[in-house]
Formats: sequence, structure tokens, C-alpha cells
Amino acid sequence: MAMQALTGFSLVSLLGFGYLSWDWAKPSLVADAPAEAGVEHPSAAPPQPPHIIFILTDDQGYHDVGYHGSDIETPTLDRLAAEGVKLENYYIQPICTPSRSQLLTGRYQIHTGLQHSIIRPRQPNCLPLDQVTLPQKLQELGYSTHMVGKWHLGFYRKECLPTRRGFDTFLGSLTGNVDYYTYDNCDGPGVCGFDLHEGENVAWGLSGQYSTLLYAQRVSHILASHSPRQPLFLYVAFQAVHTPLQSPREYLYRYRTMGNVARRKYAAMVTCMDEAVRNITWALKRHGFYNNSVIIFSSDNGGQTFSGGSNWPLRGRKGTYWEGGVRGLGFVHSPLLKRKRRTSRALVHITDWYPTLVALAGGTASAADGLDGYDVWPAISEGRASPRTEILHNIDPLYNHARHGSLEGGFGIWNTAVQAAIRVGEWKLLTGDPGYGDWIPPQTLAAFPGSWWNLERMASARQAVWLFNISADPYEREDLAGQRPDVVRALLARLVDYNRTAIPVRYPAENPRAHPDFNGGAWGPWASDEEEEEEEEEGRAQSQSRGRRKKKCKICKLRSFFRKLNTRLMSHRI
Repeated sequence: MAMQALTGFSLVSLLGFGYLSWDWAKPSLVADAPAEAGVEHPSAAPPQPPHIIFILTDDQGYHDVGYHGSDIETPTLDRLAAEGVKLENYYIQPICTPSRSQLLTGRYQIHTGLQHSIIRPRQPNCLPLDQVTLPQKLQELGYSTHMVGKWHLGFYRKECLPTRRGFDTFLGSLTGNVDYYTYDNCDGPGVCGFDLHEGENVAWGLSGQYSTLLYAQRVSHILASHSPRQPLFLYVAFQAVHTPLQSPREYLYRYRTMGNVARRKYAAMVTCMDEAVRNITWALKRHGFYNNSVIIFSSDNGGQTFSGGSNWPLRGRKGTYWEGGVRGLGFVHSPLLKRKRRTSRALVHITDWYPTLVALAGGTASAADGLDGYDVWPAISEGRASPRTEILHNIDPLYNHARHGSLEGGFGIWNTAVQAAIRVGEWKLLTGDPGYGDWIPPQTLAAFPGSWWNLERMASARQAVWLFNISADPYEREDLAGQRPDVVRALLARLVDYNRTAIPVRYPAENPRAHPDFNGGAWGPWASDEEEEEEEEEGRAQSQSRGRRKKKCKICKLRSFFRKLNTRLMSHRI
């Protein structure tokens, strides 16, 4: 189909627009854009502001891209990164919801109340409604905004949905993980429902299509129907390569000699996603967007080593605050970059995209707006120094407290039993329980040698404080906490400063009303405005007068019971 799309174009025009830099002879399983769309014509002055395409992958490990020496084929990502700017000092969060919330708000978790775990499907919780999101800000600046893929920022009320938080259109899933073909998601035994939505409606008719291919096709259709004269923000949040490990057979066949079954399936999913990115880039060129576009590629957290992912040679995995959990894959590809084909060591965090993209769009956003991010475009495009000098990875007061932590161990200013992580300059400090801390080589063999595993196995340490010079020791092999108590104390003081600005954790009990059986078999909003108002009035009534009686529906009573029963319940299911 790709060759048919080129009918009628001269070889000279193809060379002029750079189409031959892509492998057109190789068929792609991702649906091509319509053949009748026009070809981009260069102009003397590219229109401003630029089109912004943000591509986010799910659970892709630091090692799982070709330019990091992986055994997985990613020719598109390798080429885009090589022609742009590779971000090799780029940080994200260790799990899904935190990274997505910080991307769309420009704020640390401690400033959104989402410090703990993820937003579960049955929790009455979502991205704070009082905070202006990145797409809402871009809408104010005249952008057309579209989201394709995984939301995972709450949906218990309609006000929480993507189309109410700044996106003109939405196609994707609301929960954290679904079947790639059936779009079913189970949040426990017997609690299963369908989760594919178009706008605010359930997209029953799209079931059966592999999500990576479906999402790439939707992006092509958006580009084909949109005018390049209006600025466009495309947020493409692939479900890939999160579990379940599912891939079209054609991609799986390429890795048939790979002994480890999980790694084989995972590799096939990564390559399929890579080809989807290729087709999106091709569609940008075909429909006249590319010359004035900024393409940002980012992973959302470290790879899950138990499900085929690899963060080698970094320490740890998804769900941990070791580098393997928070060091991200990232690059920027754009004709607008002033210095291309290079690697940037500038310190960048996922919160930085908010002010950076708003500035590119012609707006302003800064710490005065309550943001924790910085405008890092000069550092990326021109190679200047990054304005960022430190990163608060997180402070989670609800996570299991470390048995060997104490206030005394934190110089009397910080309880080291609390899970927290911070980087200041070259130094990184971790307290509490940072999570699983092994170094795990890529598991490509069917029988992973036990001697390798045990060589890098970390015994259960009787400690709750770690300090690393992350510039000199990016693999976190030499703990300097005992040698540099002065640095430990200084970074603990920074944690104290940050903690003073934290808002209370919002991690409510799961609500039985959220069961898909009450919503026609699909996951979706379940709390009505009337129910929310009744709960708020109930709280006010109890504080104002004991003698005042108020009617309560049965569902409200049941919700109140579960909330009180489970207020401090901590979930470790990721």
C-alpha cells in the first residue's frame, strides 16, 4: 500500500522532501494514510507556532531501544533520535499515573495529591480538576488538541475524562492496561469490563483491532483531516509495551530464535510500536506538518524485568526509585532544532515538558503558576545549560515504612523510614524502601543462568538511606552515605523543604459502584453530580449540626462505609 501511495509523484519531488530516507519497499502492518492527500510544499517562512507530537510508550525499558545496544530492532526510533537530540539525562516517574500526571500538569506528585501508587479503576479519584492541563493551556493558545491511547488519570466523573481536560478528541482506554485485541480489563477476580472509548462513548465496534495499529491509524486520519495552518497538539500514548504480552504474529516471527518467551513477545511488541511511529512520521510529512513540527518521544517508566523488559545496565526496574525505574528513554526530533544530531546531557524531567511546550506555542508558564517544571527548549535545541539543577523523584508517606528507618537516622529532621528520593546536582539520595534493587541483564536465554542472577543479587540491606554520585556512578554501585554524612544531611533538608509544600495524599477506597456490571459491561464514569453534592452536603451537615437530619441514598451509605474501612489501605498491585 505504501508504494501505491506514491503514484503520480516524481523521483525529484520525493528526494526533495526526504521520503526516500524511509524504507518504502518494506510493507508495514500499520494502516497507511489515504492516497489522495496532498504533498507538503515548502514555504519561505514556516508557520508558527509549531505542531507538537508527543509520543509516550508504556513500560519500555532503558535498554530496549536499538541505539542503547538492544537486541530489539527499532530502526525508526534509532533514525529519529540520530537526526535529532538524544536526552541521556532524562527522568520520568517509576509507574504509570505519576508520569502522566506530571506531564499534563507540570507539577510534582506532592503537588497533585497523587504521591501514592496509581489511580485504580474503582477509585473515586482523578487528576485534580482545579489544575489547568497542558492541552487546556494549548487550547487557549489556538491549538487543536487530540489524544490517542492510554489515559490512566481517573474517570469516576465525566469531568475527569480526556475530553473534559483539554482534548478536542479522544480514542483510547481509561484504565491502566487492557487486552490488545478485546480491550477487556479485569481489576480483580470477576471485576472485568470493556475499555475502549471514542470521545465519551464506549467504542464497542472497534474491538478486535490490535491497539498499536489502531492508534497509529487514528493518528493518520487526524492528520489527513486537519489543516497544517492551524497548530496541532497530538498526544499519542501507546499501550505498548505494557502487559499483557501480545503481538501480531508477523512481528513475533522475527524473534523466533530468541529463547526467552517473554522477551520474544516483548521484542515483537516494541518493533511493532517502532513501525507505528514510522507511519506517524510519514503521515506528518505527507500531509504537510513535518517541516514545522516538534516530535518528542518518551517512555513513562522503567521496564518491567519480569515481563520481558530490560533496563540494563541500570539498577532496578519499574516501580522502584533506582535509576532503572526513573531514568527514561527520550529524544526530540524536529527540523526546528538549531543543533541536531547530538546527545544532550542536560538534566531534564518529565514536568519540564509543560512549560517547554507552552513556551514553544507562544505562551508563558513558570513557577509563578505553581509549576515544578522548567523551559528546557534552549538546552535541547541550542545546547545551553539546563535551568534544572535538582529533581524531587517523590515523597510517599503511605508506602511501607522501612523497618530500619528512623527520625534519629535522619539527623532528627527526617524519618528515613519514609520512601523518598531526590537528586540535587550530582547527588542522589534515597530513603525508606526504594524497591527491588537488583541489576538484571537482558533475559534473552530460555534458561537464565543462575550464576549471573546471583552475581548481581542484592541481599536485604539493613539500611534506609543510600547516597550516590549519579554522574560518576550512574549504575548506583557505590553507596557513599557513610562517607558523606554532610551531603546526606543537606539532601534530607531539601526533602524537608519539599515536604512542607506537599498537599495531602488522595488515595480513596475503591467504590463498589464502579463495577462495570453497573455500567453496561464497560469501564466508565459512575459518580453523578448529585451523588457528589450529597456527599459534600453530608460532610458539612455533620460539622454544623448534629440535630440536622439528611436523607442519604443507599449507594452513598455504602460508599461511606468502604471509605472509612479502607482509608489507609495501600495497594501494591501495579
